[in-house]
Formats: sequence, C-alpha cells, structure tokens
Amino acid sequence: MQPGVSGAERQGVVAMDAASGRLDRTLAQMFPDLSRARLQDLVRAGHVRRDGAVVLDPALKVGPGAALTVTVPEAVSAIPQGESLALAIPYEDDDLVVVDKPAGLVVHPAPGHEEGTLVNALIAHCGDSLSGIGGVRRPGIVHRLDKDTSGLMVVAKNDAAHQGLAAQFADHGRSGPLERAYLALAWGIPEPARGTISADLARSRHNREKIAVVRPGEGRHAVTHYAVEARYGTASLVRCRLETGRTHQIRVHLAHIGHPLLGDAVYGGAFKTKASRLPEAARAALAALNRQALHAGLLGFAHPRTGKPLRFESPAPADLARLLATLAT
Repeated sequence: MQPGVSGAERQGVVAMDAASGRLDRTLAQMFPDLSRARLQDLVRAGHVRRDGAVVLDPALKVGPGAALTVTVPEAVSAIPQGESLALAIPYEDDDLVVVDKPAGLVVHPAPGHEEGTLVNALIAHCGDSLSGIGGVRRPGIVHRLDKDTSGLMVVAKNDAAHQGLAAQFADHGRSGPLERAYLALAWGIPEPARGTISADLARSRHNREKIAVVRPGEGRHAVTHYAVEARYGTASLVRCRLETGRTHQIRVHLAHIGHPLLGDAVYGGAFKTKASRLPEAARAALAALNRQALHAGLLGFAHPRTGKPLRFESPAPADLARLLATLAT
C-alpha cells in the first residue's frame, strides 16, 4: 500500500499483491493513525471514495489496485458550544433541570450531529453550572432518549447531583422512587394484555446500528413491563415501564414479541404494509409522525440533595396525539 496525504485528503492505492478485504480494515492498515471506528464513521458520512466514487458501506470488499481517498473534516472543539434553542422545562432548581424533549432533537453531540443538540441548548441555558462529570461530550446527561423519541429527561447541574441521579438510574429504582414509563403505539394487540418482557440485548452482529435480542448471558439484562391501555383493531396503545434502561429497549422488546412500534423504520420495517389497513386519516397522521410512536410520559426520582420524591408527567405531543385521535375514531 502506498499512502499519501494531501491537505485534508488522504489517498492510497491497495497493493497489487494484497488480498481483497473489508474497506474499513483496509483503510485502517493504510492509515494507522486513524482508528477503525473513526474510519467507519467517515465512510458512513460519505467522506470515503473508491476510484473516485463515494462509498457508504464500511464492509464493502476492496481488491488490489483500488484507489482510496479519505477526506478528514476539520477538527471541532471537544467541548460543545452553547446554542440558544427553545426548551420546554417543567422543573428546575439549583441542582437539576427536567426537560420535555421534542422528537427530532439529538441529546448529545456525535459525528454528524455536532450542533443543535440538547447538550448545546443546556450549555446556553445553564451556563457554567452544568455538570461535566458525564464527560465533555455529555455534560449533565444522566440518561438519554433516542433522537425521535419525545418526552421527559432529567439533567444534573452540578457534580453532586449527577452522582446522586446516576446512582439511582444504575440501581434501576430498587432503593428509591425511580419511575420511567412510556406511551407506545404498537402494531397488533399484545397477549396477554399485561406482561413482562425479559430478554438480553446487545449490538447486532449483522447491523451495528441496531440492537438485537441475544441468548441469556450474551448481552445486557433488560426488563420491560407493559400493559395494553387501548385497542384500535390493527394497533394498540401500550404503557411500558422500564425496569432497566438499555439502548432502544422498548423498541426492540416489543418487536421481539411481534408488536413493533408504529413508525419505527429500524425495527418495524416488515410491518409497513399494515399502514394500508388503517383509516385514511390515521394513515395521514402516521405519515406526518415520521418517527417511532414512543413518548416518555412519566419520570419520577428522588431529589439527589434533599431526597424528596419528584414525579413529572408529560401528555402525548401534538403529532402523537393526532395519530391517537384518528385511531380512536
């Protein structure tokens, strides 16, 4: 391999005697100062070209003679910058702030989402008081919601509050009043109407963007309690209470029992055709939702300084409320 560097671009040609291999592995050998994870992010972001054409799959096979070009974007500050963004704040004191996050808002900066996140907004809102114990990329963040999940979150404003809240979330509420409940619109009607889903979760081996149910002991223990609150024929309103808080937990668990969320393009793709069975108004409302039908409507915890139980509820936001209304008619 014959690497070379030209400004922000790095170029190399796979040696003629090299065996074909994955693009990300080949790039990692070609440019050892860039981690494989970093290179995978660059590929997915469209910053890698093979023989002049953009490639987006890190697992793509590349063979001898392939000319590879990596464009490395300019470095950005490791410390997120404050941005004045509107926030719905049901409660705030000197130790913490409760935020009702809208769908579409990313919680903390990540590749491809360096700005316009909840963290950027919180830095502007809280100033220097925001806790940094969670790391410079996630100041004050104790738990998070997916970008397209709406609802309640609590954020620490100082290190003592962060430690106290983090301990409650790590304990899963066994020693305190931690409560987390979600409204979910699922395809079909789960049977029985009340139940518990206990299934270990881990990153999918086939798609690193997805979480998968795995055999006991191969992933992280995950438990979701659910109860059907309303039935709409082809869909149902399900209240889910988290005993653990794993990435995509509700979405994966409900899909695992055959009832993925309406609008979930990642875990409910096979159910897209079911939308045609909905009434016209409901089909339009689901299309307008353009996200998974999931809302973190209840959050309860002990105040990390006083120990006083705090409990907050958030009604379904307008887009989800419209879908619920059309299903109920």
